[in-house]
Amino acid sequence: MGARILVTGANGFIGASLVARLLKDGHEITAVVRRPESMQQRFPDITVVQGDMNLDTGEEAWAPRLAGVDAVINCAGVLQDRHGQSLWAIHRDSPIALFKACKRLGIRRVVQISAVSIGADTDYARSKLAADDYLTATEMDWVVLRPSLVYGSGSYGGTSLMRALAVCPFLVPLIGKGDQVFTPIHVDDLCDCVAAAVAEPGYARQVLEPCGPETMTMRDILGHMRQWLGFAPVPFFSVPRRLVGLLAKVGDRIGTGALTTTSLKQLDFGNAADPQAYQEATGLQPRRFADALSASPAQVQDRWHARFTLLRPLVWLSLIVLWACSGLLGLMAPVSDFAPLLNGLGLTEAGAAWAARGFGIFDLILAAAILLHFRPKLTGLVQLVLVGGYTIGLTSLSPDLWAEPLGPLLKNIPILALVLVWMVLEDER
Repeated sequence: MGARILVTGANGFIGASLVARLLKDGHEITAVVRRPESMQQRFPDITVVQGDMNLDTGEEAWAPRLAGVDAVINCAGVLQDRHGQSLWAIHRDSPIALFKACKRLGIRRVVQISAVSIGADTDYARSKLAADDYLTATEMDWVVLRPSLVYGSGSYGGTSLMRALAVCPFLVPLIGKGDQVFTPIHVDDLCDCVAAAVAEPGYARQVLEPCGPETMTMRDILGHMRQWLGFAPVPFFSVPRRLVGLLAKVGDRIGTGALTTTSLKQLDFGNAADPQAYQEATGLQPRRFADALSASPAQVQDRWHARFTLLRPLVWLSLIVLWACSGLLGLMAPVSDFAPLLNGLGLTEAGAAWAARGFGIFDLILAAAILLHFRPKLTGLVQLVLVGGYTIGLTSLSPDLWAEPLGPLLKNIPILALVLVWMVLEDER
């Protein structure tokens, strides 16, 4: 009979794969996630509990969730603070509160999924290490896993960025010489290790570095990914490290995507582990990178995802420019430019002026909301309503605009489509 296992971060790339594996092994799963409805739809046979590791930093938040639980696996993680997420809360404060609750309730087996680049000079590494250090100082039967690059049929974060780089047309860009090192492990092979760490007593009180059997450079990985995705070989192109650093700072400001100063520092530190030491400690034999990829051939959706990851910043920037320019024009253009249309609504000249300025301010607010990734679903719906409202309103006031050579209303159709695409791309989970 399987154990009852509580999993945090279960909606993530590693977490979801792990839940599927543990269910296959006959375990009973309780998943703690921020959006329980989505998780329950994906896994109808598990118990899903709402929880937010940004907020659940006290033992009292975890104790009720641990009733009847035999083991705990902490998969939660973020690269850096963004979208209201606190890196230190998610990596240190909330896990430590969870570990304390486990200790008080007598739950001995706790598996902590950390990172191999734990020594990097980043808050990501320091916060992960703080939780690792607390756990390893306890008397529980803990297991700390520090995997190298984890890849699979799906992707998220760094692996999504790698896929996007791999499918670049004409040239594949490299960060510097592309000599950053990894010992990549397939997510299914990592799940083998986690499943064993939960079930087998011999894993207790060990720090392990799950990794594949070969050390590879970024150049090697991108070449294999491009081949797997079905794209013809193209030359590699070295992007100066200093320029990549500037782009990473832009990524910090944008608040989305995988290229940030943190990810760059983690790359610089290195993500390689010792394959022989891992295999000797566990008896497991992870697959080579090329073998694991070929076992799950890329489909059209993989190629779409890689390309859309590349296009996502362009879609985002296009909408910001659209609404910002529309807003500025609404505020700066002479009222006489709007009067013929707005007078059709029965507005006086003063009323037309206020309406034009009001629309301009609202457009600027929309540009700011997109820039800050503020509630993408709501922001997207507002854009759809606004563009649709503009189109219907202007059609009723001046239907001849549809016949204008420059198509001032016709252009709203692709704009509506672009907003819909942006809404899909913003849904990362």
